[in-house]
Amino acid sequence: MPYGRYFEDFTVGEVIKHWPGRTISEADNTWFSLLTMNQSPLHSDRNYNEKHSPHGEPIVNGILVMAIAVGQSVIDISGNAIANLEYEKVTHDGPTFAGDTIYSESTILETREASKGDRGVVYLETRAMNQRGEKVLTLRRRVLIPKRDHETMGVGKVPGRPES
Repeated sequence: MPYGRYFEDFTVGEVIKHWPGRTISEADNTWFSLLTMNQSPLHSDRNYNEKHSPHGEPIVNGILVMAIAVGQSVIDISGNAIANLEYEKVTHDGPTFAGDTIYSESTILETREASKGDRGVVYLETRAMNQRGEKVLTLRRRVLIPKRDHETMGVGKVPGRPES
């Protein structure tokens, strides 16, 4: 199975289901919150949440959910990318809790050839759902993807791409 795609491999309207899912543990949430210096008790204090949160338990850091959804898409979308250009319109559509499993899918919204003829921009929306199929996150992003003939147009080898 190829790792990532070339620009020509994307079709507007295509829905790509990413696999596998990822179950988030309490430790994942704690470590991520610590690494990113997020001190909110909403992510780490069960007692606080039982008394003050509408959810009654800690919620998973939303940026962790975003990172997992983007990471799940790499093999299908950006594994061959030159660069991630933009993340936009990230919405946290529902809470995620320790023990939830995240599944994601992406829809290709637009493809546009870049001014250099050896690459193009892919605009997509990724949605993350929990194990019950409830949408918990939506994000849109633009990725710069090489065309298949990228290496033969004098640009050089795609960084990190194994020789064929």
